[in-house]
Amino acid sequence: MATNQGVVGSNPASRTIYTYMSKAFTRESDQDDDEDNSPSLPSGSKNYITPHGYALMRTELLDLIDNERPKVVEIVHWAASNGDRSENGDYIYGKKRLREIDRRIRFLTKRLEIAVVSDPGIHFGNDQVFFGATVSYEDQHGVGNTITILGVDEADSLKGQVSWVSPIAQALLKARVGDVVKLQTPKGSLDIEVLSVIYPAKP
Repeated sequence: MATNQGVVGSNPASRTIYTYMSKAFTRESDQDDDEDNSPSLPSGSKNYITPHGYALMRTELLDLIDNERPKVVEIVHWAASNGDRSENGDYIYGKKRLREIDRRIRFLTKRLEIAVVSDPGIHFGNDQVFFGATVSYEDQHGVGNTITILGVDEADSLKGQVSWVSPIAQALLKARVGDVVKLQTPKGSLDIEVLSVIYPAKP
């Protein structure tokens, strides 16, 4: 079960974001959009994300718009009033930071607009691998691992999280406990046995 909950059009706060974006960033170049180093989505795929991941991204977006950007704009205006801008470190840094913030705001807005929110809790108690599952597995050499399958924009490899488009996630999706699936790696094919599948309980 997935629910379209894009940031635009679902509530007054969302429409405020859209209005702000359309007025404040229309003069930025397409090249700036391409400079964001965040992970890209495969062509034609949906931007699945958990409710928690969606909330974090939306909180970041609102903080950039309501807090960080106004502060940097104020610094830039103050620095610009201090004379020669070509040698004004505060002005140069402020303008650079402002471009970074605007680029991040555009990225977050676009991703939230196409987000498909999927709550892993609906699969609580299920032994089949779907989006949001925490999966323990072991390969044919006895090497085990545990991963959580999340959205492209929320997965953190340092926390044992992988995006649902990653090779390991694609190999595991729809498998059940006890199933053996094949994972293609640069060194060849590995047999992966699913040991356990866990989902968070719905609140």
